[in-house]
Amino acid sequence: MEKKHCAAIVLAGGQGKRMGTKIQKQYLDISGKPLIYYSLHVFEQSQIIDEVILVVGSGEIEYVQENIVDFYHFNKVSRIVEGGKERYDSVWNGLQILKERRKSEKEESFVFIHDCARPFVNEEMLERAYEGVEKYRACVVGVPSKDTVKLSDRNGFAASTPERDRVWIVQTPQVFESSLIIEAYSRMMKEEHIQVTDDAMAVEQQMHVPVKLVMGSYENIKITTAGDLDIAEIFVKKYKFL
Repeated sequence: MEKKHCAAIVLAGGQGKRMGTKIQKQYLDISGKPLIYYSLHVFEQSQIIDEVILVVGSGEIEYVQENIVDFYHFNKVSRIVEGGKERYDSVWNGLQILKERRKSEKEESFVFIHDCARPFVNEEMLERAYEGVEKYRACVVGVPSKDTVKLSDRNGFAASTPERDRVWIVQTPQVFESSLIIEAYSRMMKEEHIQVTDDAMAVEQQMHVPVKLVMGSYENIKITTAGDLDIAEIFVKKYKFL
């Protein structure tokens, strides 16, 4: 079966307030390269990803084009667009590019939505995600929880304990048929109060399509705090990303 076209929407417009630095998180240095470099490098080398739509902060398109895309020769980046106030606004801005294109294309394609704050996505993960979306229409990468998880009540007391073998820690990329995720977001963005924490929720709530969980990696960490940068330095050297 011929591989379907795969676009990655890479979100790189966050403020990174929990990092406690003046420099935005996506531009922080990890072993001599900005954080945003690493996932873009993987997508550039990938046999799965055909193009990248990069979503950046307000007023940053020119900077990113010159200092990231052109400087590192990321030729798969087809468009750079500005993000919005919330994460879902940024995803929607990226989806607009694909929505316009779908008007003239009949073939179904897949969308990989990824946070650039997760620099250690890899090709094996992308392959598993491709197999998942091809079979189930929607999938997210993640890992089974190693810890017992407690659900609390509103007063901070343990209310229930879900079975650990059914608890997953969700990561990105989250992958969908283009038509499915575009329609889900189209419906969601018409609502007054949007309360979703990831793209899978939009598909679950708006389209009532089950989302398959696909094995990611325990090393597919999200860079959130200063301590995460130290871990990232170790991973970069381990995988010889330099």
